[in-house]
Amino acid sequence: MIGYTTIGATDIGKALAFYDAFLADLGGKRVMELPQGQLYGFAQGPLFGVTKPYDGQPQHRGNGNMIALRCPSKEKVNELHAKALALGGADEGAPGDRGGGFYGAYFRDPDGNKLCVFTMGG
Repeated sequence: MIGYTTIGATDIGKALAFYDAFLADLGGKRVMELPQGQLYGFAQGPLFGVTKPYDGQPQHRGNGNMIALRCPSKEKVNELHAKALALGGADEGAPGDRGGGFYGAYFRDPDGNKLCVFTMGG
């Protein structure tokens, strides 16, 4: 079981503004302030952190790294993908059926971190 995940941010203020607005639609809210960032909590599931890198080195996105956030419906996947783009994210894959009951959409946040919003089933 995953306890929490974190992603790096170059401009922490800009990143937190993006995630405050974006994660609110999934019930995410700030639950723990860190010296270099913030952890968000949800009714269920692991915490999600946005931080400046602890070692003080520049943030960079990983190739092959991605965080997927479960949504309650296809409509919410569509809504959140559009919201991420409106907040300054970049499209990495429009909402759609990916097979096996997996419906997802992909985007990069303003720092280039890759995320997926998805739902399973009907």
